[in-house]
Amino acid sequence: MEPAELTRLTTEALYLALLLSGPALVASLVVGLSIGVVQAVTQVQEQTLAFVPKLVTVGLVLALVGGALGAELARFSGALFEALPELVR
Repeated sequence: MEPAELTRLTTEALYLALLLSGPALVASLVVGLSIGVVQAVTQVQEQTLAFVPKLVTVGLVLALVGGALGAELARFSGALFEALPELVR
């Protein structure tokens, strides 16, 4: 395997990891920030108040975009398995 091919695969795998984790992380960030602002304004510092809405939001985001993210992961895995004989040489 040539270093250029390994670099390309590594770059694509890291980009895929960002793509797969991005929607859930962004949604969790937005909900956590808004709950934090509400907690700061109301001075209610309950940990479960921040955790449960983020958990529900991440679950909803994954339910909505999980099919597209799974398809992208299957595409990458399929391409990697097809290229495996050439990579081993």
